Amino acid sequence: MSNLTITVARGDGVGPEITEAVLQILEAAGAPLDFEYVEIGENVYNSGISSGISKDAWNKIKKNKILLKAPITTPQGKGYKSLNVTFRKSLGLFANVRPVVSYHPFVRSLHPKMDIVIVRENEEDLYAGIEYRSTQSSLLSLKLISTQGCQKIIRYAFEYARSAGRKKVTCMSKDNIMKMTDGTFHLLFKSIAQEYPEIQADHYIIDIGSARIAAKPEIFDVIVTLNLYGDIISDIASEVSGSVGMAGSANIGTNYAMFEAVHGSAPDIAGRNVANPSGLLNASILMLEYLGQMDVGTKIRNAWLNVIESGIHTADIYDSETSAEKVSTSEFAAAVVRCLGREPKQLSAAVSSNSAKVNIVTQMPPNETQELIGIDVYIQDTDLGVNKMADIAKAASSVLSLQTISQRGLIVWPEAEVEDTGSYMMRLRFFASDNVQLTELDLIELQRYLLESKIRIAMTHTLYEYSGAPGFTKSQGE
Repeated sequence: MSNLTITVARGDGVGPEITEAVLQILEAAGAPLDFEYVEIGENVYNSGISSGISKDAWNKIKKNKILLKAPITTPQGKGYKSLNVTFRKSLGLFANVRPVVSYHPFVRSLHPKMDIVIVRENEEDLYAGIEYRSTQSSLLSLKLISTQGCQKIIRYAFEYARSAGRKKVTCMSKDNIMKMTDGTFHLLFKSIAQEYPEIQADHYIIDIGSARIAAKPEIFDVIVTLNLYGDIISDIASEVSGSVGMAGSANIGTNYAMFEAVHGSAPDIAGRNVANPSGLLNASILMLEYLGQMDVGTKIRNAWLNVIESGIHTADIYDSETSAEKVSTSEFAAAVVRCLGREPKQLSAAVSSNSAKVNIVTQMPPNETQELIGIDVYIQDTDLGVNKMADIAKAASSVLSLQTISQRGLIVWPEAEVEDTGSYMMRLRFFASDNVQLTELDLIELQRYLLESKIRIAMTHTLYEYSGAPGFTKSQGE
């Protein structure tokens, strides 16, 4: 059987050093892989390619479908976008999987029983990066959530738990505040959880959930959450485990997959042969599991665990009380190679698993009736004052009635207890008058009147009911 070709990006900073160490271990373990290399990151950015990746590199990645990527550096300033985010969106890598484990007592941790897998939605949320300066003093970032995206990541988390023999999946959201976006995520979690009766399901608000990860991580098993929250709690969990530089992650899609270390490119120690290759090595083990090469992955994992418990440590985890020898990047890799075929004596030995690769079927949302019932009009900063603005708005249309004016989500008209509205962008909410069937032309006429009244419009959002339920939230104080 011929070897499988994967794409390898050596990355920036310490990337080339840790990549060399990991590839030596893969070859010594007999992984049936061939490597095709691409250059991405800082040098490509600086060559004038604003995306950080050439067309030829894209073609190789799409041809091979599997990318093992070392950390890269995104130049500061000049508006460069994160290449990691570009990969995740362009390749449809909807699931980010980050196992976080404590290796106590060989790596210091206050939580010796910590063993968590964080499954993070990877394509939506605030990481869509859609932002606007809507007015002189108001800026906007769009939080994009889809039912399909929520379904995929939640179902992936349960399928992962089932195939890995995990017992519980915990949802984390902020649906006490973001009742539509995070609320949808939580509701779909509760619905999908019923399809997996053998797996316990629970939910935490993200702030207290983050605190619990820091204080009692042993109560969690698999955590599923949205993009931004997942990024934050992954770093919290890695730091709490005592081994932030040792965590690898998998980015899984329907047709492609990318595997990378969690840590950054660490340019301050680049070229010194001192970086810990464990993060990228653990990512490569996830890759082997994904490819169905579980035996090789298990062999490497057990050899690595043997090295960790023998006290052969790189500088980032070296401790004079718990470590036996401080070694370089290349020496650490050589130690892992020597231990191939051995199992750890105290740490739990790895067992074969293909839990990284699961099949997901996305269900389309049910057809719903959609009725246009109004419009929100956001007004540029103005010194007209709330009451003057209300007088103009009330006269703007015969088929749309002004219901409320709000700022920052807080009602300021009518009859609101607000001391100072400041210069924030106002939102005028209009609903259809009684017994009126609205059309889009009615909305345009309303805006025309406001513009002719010298009211500057920053943005608008149409208001719908879906099968009788409002597709928008109320303001605070309403």
